[in-house]
Amino acid sequence: MNARIDLSLSRREFLKASGALVVSAAGPAFIGEALAQAATTGGKPPLLPTELDSWVAILPDGRVSAFFGKMDMGQSLDIAIAQIVGEELDVAVDRVDVVMGDTALTCNQGGASGSTGIQSGAKPLRSAAAEARQLLVKSASEKLGIPVEQLRVDDGVVSAVSDPTKKVSYAELIGGRYFNRKVEWNKQTGNAMDIKVEAKVKSPSEYRVVGKSITRRDLPGKVYRTDKYVTDISLPKMLHARVIRCSRAACTVAGVDEGSIRKVKGARVVREKDFVAVVADHEWDAVRASRMLKISWKEGKKDPFPTMAELYDHIRQATVVKREDPVKKGDVDGAFKTAARVVEAEYEWPFQSHASMGPGCSVADVRLDGVTVWSGSQKPHFVQTGVASILGRPADKVRVIWVPGPGSYGRNDAGDAALDAALLSKLTGRPVRVQGMRSDGIAWDPKGPASVHRGRAALDASGKVIGYEFISRGFSRWDVATNESDPRDSLAGMSIGLPSKPVAEFGVPAESYAFDNKRLAWETIPALLDSSSPLRTSHLRDPVGPQIHFASEQFIDELAVAAGEDPVAFRLKYAGAPRDAAVIRAAAEKAGWQPRPAPRAARSGDVLAGRGIAYAVRNGTVVAAVAEIEVERKSGRIWGRKFTVAHDCGLIINPEGIRYTIEGNVVQGLSRTLFEEVRFDREKVTSVDWLSYPILEIRDAPETIEVVLINHPEIAPSGAGEPSIRVIPAAVANAFFDATGVRLRRAPLTPERVKAALARA
Repeated sequence: MNARIDLSLSRREFLKASGALVVSAAGPAFIGEALAQAATTGGKPPLLPTELDSWVAILPDGRVSAFFGKMDMGQSLDIAIAQIVGEELDVAVDRVDVVMGDTALTCNQGGASGSTGIQSGAKPLRSAAAEARQLLVKSASEKLGIPVEQLRVDDGVVSAVSDPTKKVSYAELIGGRYFNRKVEWNKQTGNAMDIKVEAKVKSPSEYRVVGKSITRRDLPGKVYRTDKYVTDISLPKMLHARVIRCSRAACTVAGVDEGSIRKVKGARVVREKDFVAVVADHEWDAVRASRMLKISWKEGKKDPFPTMAELYDHIRQATVVKREDPVKKGDVDGAFKTAARVVEAEYEWPFQSHASMGPGCSVADVRLDGVTVWSGSQKPHFVQTGVASILGRPADKVRVIWVPGPGSYGRNDAGDAALDAALLSKLTGRPVRVQGMRSDGIAWDPKGPASVHRGRAALDASGKVIGYEFISRGFSRWDVATNESDPRDSLAGMSIGLPSKPVAEFGVPAESYAFDNKRLAWETIPALLDSSSPLRTSHLRDPVGPQIHFASEQFIDELAVAAGEDPVAFRLKYAGAPRDAAVIRAAAEKAGWQPRPAPRAARSGDVLAGRGIAYAVRNGTVVAAVAEIEVERKSGRIWGRKFTVAHDCGLIINPEGIRYTIEGNVVQGLSRTLFEEVRFDREKVTSVDWLSYPILEIRDAPETIEVVLINHPEIAPSGAGEPSIRVIPAAVANAFFDATGVRLRRAPLTPERVKAALARA
C-alpha cells in the first residue's frame, strides 16, 4: 500500500496534530507576565537553533518530541537520541519520540555525516532537554510551593522528596504554550551546530538509562514491512518518470525522436538541454517508454576511460592536482640514507559502488506556493538547498522530508533522484516520482575512488623502524561534493549545462605509531571526465578509510615480518597512545591471539586457516579487529569465518546499538574486501547488475562476530557508524598472508586473484 502524505503540514500543525503543548518562558521562571503574554499572542517561535522549541516539545499526555536534524539509517540513532533526551528530562525512553530529517521540523545538523550522530548531533538535544527540565522543575516549585532542591523528577512527574503525594506532571505544567526560551547558538550549521543553555547536563554518574542496552524501535516495522519507505510515497495526479542517460560516457543529446514512444498511451518526453526523461501516469508505462525512446547521442570524447588493466598505471602516471603532507615528523629522508634495510610495498584499491539494495527514488511536488520533496538522501537539509537552487526558489519555500530509502552511507544516487524529480515536477507542473533501474543504481551512482598506496620504511640493524613514509594517490573523494546542496554536483545540473566544481581531497592513515621520523601524505589526480561521468567519485561509507588502511595496516604487518616480530607485539611496541594500545590488546586477548613472528607454518590440506589484525582511529574512536579466515585452495574462495572487534568510542550510550552497528560494518567491509569492484571499459561502466557487481551473500557472511566494547564515561562519545569498517580489509589481507605466506596487495581478494597468487607462490 502506498503512503499518502499531507504535503501542507507545517511545524505548528505537526505539533497540533500530535497533541503537542509547549510552554512559554522569558526568564528564570515562566509563570506570570511572560506566560500571560505568550497566551495572548499565541506566537510560535520560528524554526531557529536559538529557540528551545526547535529542539524539544512536551505533549499533553507527557510524551516528548525531540527534533533531530540527522537521521537513523540503521545505526540505532533513534533509540540512542531517545535515551539521551529521556535521561536529561527524566522521562521514560518509550515516551520520547524522535522526529528526524524533516527540514520543516528540524534544524540543519548536517544529516548523517562522519559518524557524528552522537558525537555532534546529540549535543544540542542533550542541552535542550536539560534546559527544558530546569524550566519545568522551576515551574513545579512555584506551583507546589516547594524549593527546587527539595524536588525530584520521575518519568515526567515532579514531586516533593519528602512527600511524593505532592506532585505535578510535565503535562499539567505545560498548559498549552510554547517554551519561547532563547538559547545561545554557536552560529554553525551542519555537523558543528551546537547550543549553550543555562542548565547543566547530568554527569555520567547520574545516568539511569544512558549506557543501557535498549532495543531499537524500528525492527518490527522492517521485519513485518509496516514501515513506509521513499518508494512507497504516492501523491494525487503523480507522474512516474525515468531519466534516460547514455550508456556511454561523454555523450550529449543530438536529437530525440518523441514519436518512438507513441505506442505507450499517455507517455511523453520531457527535455531540457541534455536532461531527457519520459513521464507517464503509470510506472510500467514510464519503464516501457524509456526502453523504446530513440535518442541520437553525440560523442564528446572518444574512449574517455583507461582500460581496467591500465587503471593503476594511469593513477601512478597522472598529473598530481594537489598534494598534502598532514604528518611530517623528524628527518625522513635522512633516516632512509642511514638505513640498514628499506622495506617497500604498493597496494591497489578499485572504484566501488554504493550498490544500495534498490536504485535511488524520490518524489517532488513543485507548486506555486511551495515545493515538497520526499527523499532517501541522508542529508535532507542540503537537498533543500540544492532543490531551491536548481528551481530558482527561496530555500524557505522548499520542504524536504526524509523517508528511509533502499540504502545510504555516503553520497549514493538518492540525491540525484531528488534533483531529477524536482526538475521534472517543475517542467511538467505535476508531482513526479523518479526511480532508477538497477543499472542506474550501480552504473551512475557516485563511486568510491580508486587509488594506489605506497609504503616505505627504513630499518636499522636491530630491526627498529627509524623512518616511515606512506603516500596515497588516487581520484579525489570530492570530485562531486559530499552533499546535494549545489546542483553543479548533480547529474541533473550537469545535464542542463552547469559546470562541475571538483575539490581535491583524500586522506592519510589515522593511527598513533610513534616512529621517530614519519611522513604521511596524499596526492589526488584529475577526474577522468569533467562532467556527467559514471566514474565520478564522492563519499562511500568511511570515505577512503578502508582503502588507506587496507594498505597501511598491511604494510605495518610487512614491517613486523621484516623485523622478525609478532604483528600484535609490533603494533604495541610503536603505538603512541594508551587508548590505542588498550584496544589492540583487547582485540588480541578476546580472539585468543597466539604470538608468532611469521606466517602459520602448517599449510597442508585443501583449506588453509589464518588470522590477522588491523587497527585504526577515526574521529576519536579507536578500533581493532582480528580476522580469522579460511582459504580454499582449489576454488580460491576466502571465508571470513570469525571477527573479533574491540571498540572504544568514549561514553557508550547503547551497547546493543553499537554491536549492531559494528556487525554491519564487518559485513559490509568484508563484502568490499572480497567482492566489490566497479568494472568498466573505455567508454562506460559495465557493472550494471548483481552478476557484474557481486556483493557478499549469506553463505559468505561470518559465522561469528565478537565485540569488545571499552566504555569511558569520562570521555565524550564519538562515532560508531563507520570506524570499524576501515580495519576489516587489512585484517582479512593479513590473515590471508598468515594462512598462505603470500601477500595480496590488490583488492578485492577475488577467487581468481587468490588462485593466481597461490600458483605463483
